[in-house]
Amino acid sequence: MMIKPNTYPKFPRDCHSLLSKYLTPEVFASLQHKTTKNGFSLQQVINSGVENPDSGVGVYAGDEDSYRVFAELFDPIIAEYHGFASSDSHVSNLNADDLDASNPDPDGLYIISTRIRVGRNLAGYPLGPAISSDQRNEIAQRVSQLLSNLDDSLRGNYYPLSGMDEQVRKRLVADHFLFKAGDRFMQAAGMNRDWPEGRGIYHNGDKTFLVWINEEDQLRIISMQTGGDIKQVFTRLSNALGEIGSKLEFMSNQHLGYISSCPTNLGTAMRASVHIKLPRLAKNMDSLKSITDRHELQIRGIHGEHSDSQDAVFDISNRRRLGITEVDCVRGLYEGIVALIAAERAQ
Repeated sequence: MMIKPNTYPKFPRDCHSLLSKYLTPEVFASLQHKTTKNGFSLQQVINSGVENPDSGVGVYAGDEDSYRVFAELFDPIIAEYHGFASSDSHVSNLNADDLDASNPDPDGLYIISTRIRVGRNLAGYPLGPAISSDQRNEIAQRVSQLLSNLDDSLRGNYYPLSGMDEQVRKRLVADHFLFKAGDRFMQAAGMNRDWPEGRGIYHNGDKTFLVWINEEDQLRIISMQTGGDIKQVFTRLSNALGEIGSKLEFMSNQHLGYISSCPTNLGTAMRASVHIKLPRLAKNMDSLKSITDRHELQIRGIHGEHSDSQDAVFDISNRRRLGITEVDCVRGLYEGIVALIAAERAQ
């Protein structure tokens, strides 16, 4: 379903996206002729959710200014998803010393791996849906040069996606590091333009630190390892962000925290997750979901959003990102995983 310019979209009856809920005819009329300082329009904001009525949210920002210009639409979506009011402020805390989280699975019976990532976008540039090819290439050059100067345990190599050697490509696929063009939701939002130019992957020698350049966010900074030592993963990420953030200015503000094109990733822009095997709870999904709901966690398949679980292995991650600190995000994941393991043992 393609949206016609300046025409209020008609959503199917079974559409339950936040876009369809909050884009009333009155809001549409108020916003339809507005654009941001980068020329991003309401039509571009809502195109993904209109083309994909099965979206959960359905809106993407083209720049930081989108959240101001189209606040009549973004604010209620943000309020419902994050429980965060337009008058609230976001506070960050990446101090690993403030996190009390011992390994919830020291014997390695349940947790397969732990992964914590954050999205970051650079101040002074549009976001993915609105960025130009030249700007994207400039960011890739700046960031890859910075990463090449990291020391010690973060030292590694950068691999551009464009013109990638076949042996390198096969190795990155085998390591599950290679990202592909975005899905149909990102495609409709304009994220996949000029693919694969200006995109690349960096990882350290131990394969525990990874940076995706110009995927959904301009930077996806990732710390990961096998097992369930959540604090060790968070500490590595915190140290890396300190190094990178001392040389680059990230897009952020006092109200929304770190800015991302998808409003679900505002605030901490953090996704802290584990792959965990729960064969007993897999037969009692109501019980599993009641625990994750109680701890504000999401259940996904092991291949990411919109995928199914395989062999009773689930990807469990924090749902809330805005209005709570990074330490709180990771602590919430830890407490939820402790509860899931206890329930699995009790089944």
